[in-house]
Amino acid sequence: MYTIHANQIHNKWDNSLKPVISIKPGETITIESREASDGQVTPSSSASDLLKLDFSRIHPLTGPVEVMGAEPGDALEIEFLDFRTMGWGWTGVLPGFGFLANEPYTAPIDLAGPALKIWKVGDDATAKFGDIEVRIPSRPFPGVIGTALPTPGKFSTIPPRENGGNMDVKHLTKGTKLFLPVFVRGALLSLGDTHVAQGDGEVCGTAIEAPMEVSIKVSLHKNAGISQPLFETASVNENVFREYLAYPGIDSNLWEAAKKAIKGIISILSDFMTPVEAYMLTSVAVDMKVSQVVDVPNWIVTAYLPKEIFPGEIRPKIRPLRET
Repeated sequence: MYTIHANQIHNKWDNSLKPVISIKPGETITIESREASDGQVTPSSSASDLLKLDFSRIHPLTGPVEVMGAEPGDALEIEFLDFRTMGWGWTGVLPGFGFLANEPYTAPIDLAGPALKIWKVGDDATAKFGDIEVRIPSRPFPGVIGTALPTPGKFSTIPPRENGGNMDVKHLTKGTKLFLPVFVRGALLSLGDTHVAQGDGEVCGTAIEAPMEVSIKVSLHKNAGISQPLFETASVNENVFREYLAYPGIDSNLWEAAKKAIKGIISILSDFMTPVEAYMLTSVAVDMKVSQVVDVPNWIVTAYLPKEIFPGEIRPKIRPLRET
C-alpha cells in the first residue's frame, strides 16, 4: 500500500500537472487530505479568523495520481475502504457564501457570519449549539475527488464538473464504489476537502471540514464510455436515524422551495440557539429531498432534521414559522 502525503497538493484542475505517484490498476493507496482551508482554520480558531482567509489556498487536493494504462474513454473505479479522522473539524459561515447568503433578514435574524463551530470528532462529532451539545454520527467522505479535465488550463475546484470534483455527495463513504471518466492518459486522480459529516445540501457552504486519511482501491475499466461520475452505495443516512422533524418548502420555483424549507428548520431551531448557529447545524445535519415536481405549478422540497442528534430531554417541536 502506498501513502500519498498531504504536502503533495494543488488546488486547481490542471491536466498538465505531473503525477506525484504512479500506481497499477487494482492497487490500494492511502491519501492524506488537508481540511478545506489548508490549515488556516485550526482547533483554536475563532469566527473572526474566517475574515482573514486566503481564498487562493482553498481546496488543497492531494495528487494527482497516475493510473498506469488509463486512457481517454476508460473509467476509474474508486472503492472507499477506510477513513481515519484526526480528532477535530470545523463548520463556518463565511460572509457572502452559502445558500442563504443574499437573503434579506432583519435583527435578530442574522445569517451573514462570520460564525464558526469547532467539533470534537471520534465515532461521533460533538459541539455546543446554544446550551445544547449536539451529537452527529461520523460518516466521513471526500468533498472533492476527480480525474483531470480534458481541456488544458487551470480551472477552479469550487463547482462540480464532468470529472467529478467538488460533488459534496455524502454517500461517497466507506464501502461505496465511485466511477469516474478518464479524459487524459493516466487519469490523474486527486482527492481532498474531506468531511466528517454533512447534510444533503451543505447549505451554509461548509460541512464538518476536517483533515483525514482516506484509503481507496483504484481499478480500471477499459472503454467504459461514461461521461460523468456515477456510484454504487448501500449506505444512506436515512438508515441512521429513527425520527425526523420535516419542513416542506412549497413554491413554483424549485430553488425558492428549497430556501423555504431551510428557513423553516432554522426558524424552529432558533428557539434553542442563534439563527446563524441553526444555519450551520442545518448544513451538517439536515437533508433536503425533492418530494415532488409533477403537481404544477408548485414543487416541494422537504428539509429533514434528525431529532436524535439532540439530548433526549431537548428535542425540537413543530411550531409556526417565525416571520423574517
